[in-house]
Amino acid sequence: MNLTLKIWRQKNSQVEGQMVEYKVTDISEHMSFLEMMDVLNEQLVNKGEEPVAFDHDCREGICGMCSMFINGEAHGPDRGVTTCQLHMRMFNDGDTIYIEPWRAKAFPVIKDLVVDRTAFERIQQAGGYISVNTSGNTQDANAIPIAKEDADLSMDAATCIGCGACVATCKNASAMLFVGAKVSQYALLPQGQVEAAERVSNMIKQMDEEGFGNCTNTGACEVECPKGISLENIARMNREFMKASI
Repeated sequence: MNLTLKIWRQKNSQVEGQMVEYKVTDISEHMSFLEMMDVLNEQLVNKGEEPVAFDHDCREGICGMCSMFINGEAHGPDRGVTTCQLHMRMFNDGDTIYIEPWRAKAFPVIKDLVVDRTAFERIQQAGGYISVNTSGNTQDANAIPIAKEDADLSMDAATCIGCGACVATCKNASAMLFVGAKVSQYALLPQGQVEAAERVSNMIKQMDEEGFGNCTNTGACEVECPKGISLENIARMNREFMKASI
Protein backbone atom coordinates (compact mmCIF):
# COMPACT_ATOMS: atom_id res chain seq x y z
CA MET A 1 0.00 0.00 0.00
CA ASN A 2 1.02 3.59 -0.63
CA LEU A 3 -0.22 5.97 2.06
CA THR A 4 -0.25 9.65 2.95
CA LEU A 5 0.35 10.33 6.64
CA LYS A 6 -0.56 13.61 8.28
CA ILE A 7 1.21 13.53 11.64
CA TRP A 8 1.17 16.01 14.52
CA ARG A 9 4.71 17.31 15.11
CA GLN A 10 5.43 19.33 18.24
CA LYS A 11 8.86 19.88 19.78
CA ASN A 12 7.52 20.23 23.32
CA SER A 13 4.53 21.52 25.29
CA GLN A 14 5.85 25.10 25.23
CA VAL A 15 5.78 25.52 21.45
CA GLU A 16 2.97 25.29 18.90
CA GLY A 17 2.65 22.13 16.87
CA GLN A 18 1.43 21.44 13.36
CA MET A 19 0.35 18.64 11.05
CA VAL A 20 3.15 17.53 8.72
CA GLU A 21 2.55 15.38 5.65
CA TYR A 22 4.63 12.31 4.84
CA LYS A 23 4.44 9.62 2.14
CA VAL A 24 5.13 5.95 2.76
CA THR A 25 5.21 3.28 0.07
CA ASP A 26 5.17 -0.50 -0.17
CA ILE A 27 3.45 -0.95 3.18
CA SER A 28 2.29 -4.53 3.74
CA GLU A 29 -1.27 -5.08 4.92
CA HIS A 30 0.17 -7.56 7.43
CA MET A 31 2.21 -4.89 9.21
CA SER A 32 1.06 -3.50 12.54
CA PHE A 33 0.49 0.24 12.70
CA LEU A 34 3.65 0.71 14.76
CA GLU A 35 5.68 -1.26 12.22
CA MET A 36 4.42 1.17 9.59
CA MET A 37 5.58 4.04 11.83
CA ASP A 38 8.97 2.31 12.13
CA VAL A 39 9.23 2.28 8.33
CA LEU A 40 8.48 6.00 8.22
CA ASN A 41 11.04 6.79 10.93
CA GLU A 42 13.71 4.74 9.17
CA GLN A 43 13.10 6.80 6.03
CA LEU A 44 13.33 10.04 8.02
CA VAL A 45 16.57 9.01 9.75
CA ASN A 46 18.12 7.99 6.43
CA LYS A 47 17.30 11.46 5.10
CA GLY A 48 18.80 13.13 8.15
CA GLU A 49 15.43 14.28 9.48
CA GLU A 50 14.05 14.05 13.01
CA PRO A 51 12.03 10.83 13.50
CA VAL A 52 8.48 10.99 14.84
CA ALA A 53 8.42 10.43 18.61
CA PHE A 54 5.78 7.96 19.81
CA ASP A 55 5.35 5.75 22.87
CA HIS A 56 5.67 1.97 22.63
CA ASP A 57 6.90 -0.89 24.76
CA CYS A 58 5.49 -4.43 24.78
CA ARG A 59 3.72 -4.27 21.39
CA GLU A 60 1.39 -6.99 22.66
CA GLY A 61 -1.56 -4.91 23.86
CA ILE A 62 -0.56 -5.13 27.52
CA CYS A 63 1.41 -2.03 28.54
CA GLY A 64 -0.92 0.70 27.23
CA MET A 65 1.96 2.85 25.95
CA CYS A 66 1.17 2.90 22.21
CA SER A 67 -1.52 5.54 22.39
CA MET A 68 -2.32 7.38 19.17
CA PHE A 69 -5.42 9.18 17.91
CA ILE A 70 -5.86 7.80 14.40
CA ASN A 71 -8.39 9.29 11.98
CA GLY A 72 -10.33 10.73 14.90
CA GLU A 73 -10.45 7.51 16.92
CA ALA A 74 -8.41 6.43 19.93
CA HIS A 75 -6.20 3.49 18.85
CA GLY A 76 -7.69 3.67 15.35
CA PRO A 77 -10.66 2.14 13.52
CA ASP A 78 -10.52 -1.39 14.97
CA ARG A 79 -12.21 -2.34 18.26
CA GLY A 80 -10.85 -4.10 21.33
CA VAL A 81 -7.23 -3.49 20.31
CA THR A 82 -4.43 -1.09 21.12
CA THR A 83 -2.51 0.76 18.42
CA CYS A 84 0.23 -1.89 18.39
CA GLN A 85 -2.42 -4.53 17.61
CA LEU A 86 -3.96 -2.46 14.81
CA HIS A 87 -3.00 -3.86 11.42
CA MET A 88 -2.64 -2.00 8.14
CA ARG A 89 -5.31 -4.20 6.52
CA MET A 90 -7.80 -1.88 8.25
CA PHE A 91 -6.77 0.78 5.71
CA ASN A 92 -6.85 0.96 1.92
CA ASP A 93 -4.21 1.73 -0.67
CA GLY A 94 -4.04 5.47 -1.23
CA ASP A 95 -5.61 6.39 2.12
CA THR A 96 -4.72 9.55 4.01
CA ILE A 97 -4.25 8.79 7.71
CA TYR A 98 -4.33 11.49 10.38
CA ILE A 99 -2.24 10.68 13.46
CA GLU A 100 -2.40 12.82 16.59
CA PRO A 101 -1.53 12.55 20.29
CA TRP A 102 -4.06 12.26 23.10
CA ARG A 103 -5.55 15.72 23.61
CA ALA A 104 -6.37 16.60 27.21
CA LYS A 105 -5.30 19.29 29.63
CA ALA A 106 -4.14 16.61 32.05
CA PHE A 107 -2.04 14.92 29.31
CA PRO A 108 0.39 17.64 28.14
CA VAL A 109 2.39 16.88 25.00
CA ILE A 110 6.01 15.93 25.67
CA LYS A 111 6.99 15.61 22.01
CA ASP A 112 5.07 14.79 18.82
CA LEU A 113 2.75 11.89 19.70
CA VAL A 114 4.12 11.39 23.23
CA VAL A 115 2.07 12.78 26.13
CA ASP A 116 2.67 12.91 29.87
CA ARG A 117 0.29 10.42 31.51
CA THR A 118 1.77 10.58 35.00
CA ALA A 119 -1.56 12.05 36.15
CA PHE A 120 -2.86 8.46 36.08
CA GLU A 121 0.02 7.36 38.29
CA ARG A 122 -0.73 10.04 40.83
CA ILE A 123 -4.37 8.95 40.94
CA GLN A 124 -3.22 5.38 41.56
CA GLN A 125 -0.85 6.49 44.30
CA ALA A 126 -3.72 8.35 45.99
CA GLY A 127 -5.57 5.11 46.74
CA GLY A 128 -5.20 2.37 44.16
CA TYR A 129 -3.74 -0.18 46.55
CA ILE A 130 -4.52 -2.28 49.62
CA SER A 131 -2.50 -2.53 52.83
CA VAL A 132 -1.98 -6.20 53.59
CA ASN A 133 0.43 -7.61 56.15
CA THR A 134 2.41 -10.21 54.22
CA SER A 135 5.17 -10.71 56.81
CA GLY A 136 4.51 -14.37 57.51
CA ASN A 137 0.81 -13.83 58.19
CA THR A 138 -0.62 -14.50 54.75
CA GLN A 139 -3.86 -16.43 54.52
CA ASP A 140 -4.55 -19.36 52.28
CA ALA A 141 -5.97 -18.31 48.92
CA ASN A 142 -9.27 -20.08 49.63
CA ALA A 143 -9.70 -18.82 53.20
CA ILE A 144 -12.06 -15.99 52.17
CA PRO A 145 -14.93 -17.19 49.96
CA ILE A 146 -15.69 -14.74 47.12
CA ALA A 147 -18.69 -15.05 44.83
CA LYS A 148 -17.61 -15.95 41.29
CA GLU A 149 -19.62 -13.07 39.83
CA ASP A 150 -17.78 -10.58 42.06
CA ALA A 151 -14.42 -12.15 41.25
CA ASP A 152 -15.18 -12.01 37.50
CA LEU A 153 -16.30 -8.37 37.67
CA SER A 154 -13.19 -7.46 39.66
CA MET A 155 -10.95 -9.16 37.11
CA ASP A 156 -12.78 -7.40 34.27
CA ALA A 157 -12.08 -4.04 35.93
CA ALA A 158 -8.47 -5.00 36.59
CA THR A 159 -7.83 -5.50 32.87
CA CYS A 160 -7.57 -1.70 32.48
CA ILE A 161 -4.07 -0.93 31.19
CA GLY A 162 -4.22 2.82 31.83
CA CYS A 163 -3.64 3.78 28.20
CA GLY A 164 -5.83 6.88 28.44
CA ALA A 165 -8.06 6.13 25.42
CA CYS A 166 -11.07 6.91 27.60
CA VAL A 167 -9.73 10.40 28.28
CA ALA A 168 -8.73 10.99 24.67
CA THR A 169 -12.09 10.01 23.23
CA CYS A 170 -14.23 11.80 25.83
CA LYS A 171 -15.47 15.26 24.81
CA ASN A 172 -14.87 16.33 28.42
CA ALA A 173 -11.47 14.59 28.75
CA SER A 174 -12.91 12.65 31.69
CA ALA A 175 -10.89 9.99 33.49
CA MET A 176 -13.88 8.45 35.25
CA LEU A 177 -13.74 5.15 33.36
CA PHE A 178 -10.11 4.70 34.40
CA VAL A 179 -10.77 5.69 38.02
CA GLY A 180 -13.98 3.67 38.09
CA ALA A 181 -12.08 0.56 36.99
CA LYS A 182 -9.35 1.07 39.58
CA VAL A 183 -11.90 1.62 42.36
CA SER A 184 -14.10 -1.31 41.26
CA GLN A 185 -11.37 -3.93 41.22
CA TYR A 186 -10.95 -3.41 44.98
CA ALA A 187 -14.53 -2.50 45.90
CA LEU A 188 -15.76 -5.92 44.73
CA LEU A 189 -13.34 -7.88 46.93
CA PRO A 190 -13.18 -8.23 50.72
CA GLN A 191 -9.49 -7.31 50.69
CA GLY A 192 -10.42 -3.87 49.42
CA GLN A 193 -12.97 -3.02 52.09
CA VAL A 194 -10.57 -1.80 54.80
CA GLU A 195 -9.62 1.35 52.88
CA ALA A 196 -12.71 1.56 50.65
CA ALA A 197 -13.99 4.96 51.82
CA GLU A 198 -10.55 6.55 51.92
CA ARG A 199 -9.62 5.07 48.55
CA VAL A 200 -12.53 6.37 46.49
CA SER A 201 -12.47 9.80 48.17
CA ASN A 202 -8.73 10.28 47.62
CA MET A 203 -8.70 9.00 44.04
CA ILE A 204 -11.61 11.21 42.96
CA LYS A 205 -10.05 14.20 44.69
CA GLN A 206 -6.77 13.59 42.87
CA MET A 207 -8.60 13.11 39.57
CA ASP A 208 -10.22 16.52 39.95
CA GLU A 209 -6.93 18.16 40.93
CA GLU A 210 -5.27 16.78 37.80
CA GLY A 211 -7.74 18.71 35.64
CA PHE A 212 -9.76 15.89 34.08
CA GLY A 213 -13.30 16.75 33.01
CA ASN A 214 -16.52 15.29 34.34
CA CYS A 215 -18.56 12.40 32.95
CA THR A 216 -21.73 13.09 30.94
CA ASN A 217 -22.44 9.43 30.07
CA THR A 218 -21.96 9.63 26.32
CA GLY A 219 -20.39 6.15 26.40
CA ALA A 220 -17.59 6.90 23.92
CA CYS A 221 -15.00 5.78 26.49
CA GLU A 222 -16.42 2.26 26.69
CA VAL A 223 -16.67 1.96 22.90
CA GLU A 224 -13.03 2.85 22.28
CA CYS A 225 -11.50 1.25 25.37
CA PRO A 226 -9.17 -1.51 24.06
CA LYS A 227 -10.10 -3.71 27.03
CA GLY A 228 -13.85 -3.06 26.90
CA ILE A 229 -14.08 -1.64 30.42
CA SER A 230 -17.78 -1.23 31.20
CA LEU A 231 -19.56 1.99 32.17
CA GLU A 232 -20.92 -0.01 35.10
CA ASN A 233 -17.61 0.69 36.82
CA ILE A 234 -18.37 4.43 36.80
CA ALA A 235 -21.75 3.75 38.40
CA ARG A 236 -20.08 1.56 41.02
CA MET A 237 -17.51 4.27 41.75
CA ASN A 238 -20.31 6.82 42.19
CA ARG A 239 -22.06 4.51 44.65
CA GLU A 240 -18.82 3.96 46.56
CA PHE A 241 -18.23 7.71 46.67
CA MET A 242 -21.74 8.34 47.96
CA LYS A 243 -21.26 5.77 50.73
CA ALA A 244 -17.91 7.29 51.63
CA SER A 245 -19.42 10.77 51.74
CA ILE A 246 -22.19 9.66 54.11
